[in-house]
Amino acid sequence: MPPVRPGPVIGLILQFAMLALLSAAVGLGPAGWAAGIAYALGSCVLLTRAMHTAGLVAFGPADLVTLTRAALVGCVTALTAASFAGDVPVPVLVGITVVALVLDAVDGKVARRTATASAFGARFDMEVDAFLILVLSCYVFPAAGSWVLAIGAMRYVYVVATWLLPWLRGQLFPRYWRKVVAAIQGIVLATAAADALPRPVVVVALGGALALLTESFGRDVVYLWRHRAATTGAIRRAAAQTRVMTGAPGGVRGDRA
Repeated sequence: MPPVRPGPVIGLILQFAMLALLSAAVGLGPAGWAAGIAYALGSCVLLTRAMHTAGLVAFGPADLVTLTRAALVGCVTALTAASFAGDVPVPVLVGITVVALVLDAVDGKVARRTATASAFGARFDMEVDAFLILVLSCYVFPAAGSWVLAIGAMRYVYVVATWLLPWLRGQLFPRYWRKVVAAIQGIVLATAAADALPRPVVVVALGGALALLTESFGRDVVYLWRHRAATTGAIRRAAAQTRVMTGAPGGVRGDRA
């Protein structure tokens, strides 16, 4: 287990403070607290491991914005879990979601203006987006139908697929459309959660959001399939290099090499 970094610990403290304020204001109940605590601890562990892998010691300015947004997502997670055990104040859930979505447009600008953009920050931002979409899908599906869960699950199905199909681990070209599609998912799901529009309109909007998400993932999968030979070759070369450096069967020890 890598040593604990101060950033994730700050996030853990911030998350518990937000959960306490939320509970004092509207109440969470056992289910909400259990989900919030699990999210807080899991986020702290995963962030610590990710920073260790990236060789980072502290967060940059944009990462702190994303950390705040992650804590807001933790509050949405707690409220969503509580909603399955009883009623929760919808305006509070939607309001927190809207703030999290607005901050999604802030961290990128902060990273560019402070010249602190990094692969870690981009991945952190993406994972927070993905989890918010998953949680909102879980909140909306009892009213809209279980098919809405496909919106939140698609990112994680893709991750599992990369474990089974190595060619899906290839390098994708930058595409701003991915960010636009992710933002649309959050906006549509937040609107559905607010229950302020007629049900047919909400269903059509959710269907359109799912279609856009499917197109975005589908385009990436097609691109990776067309370039699968290069990806497979790179993975094999990396595995061979690892065997050479570690002295694994089929390789040469690093000192002898």
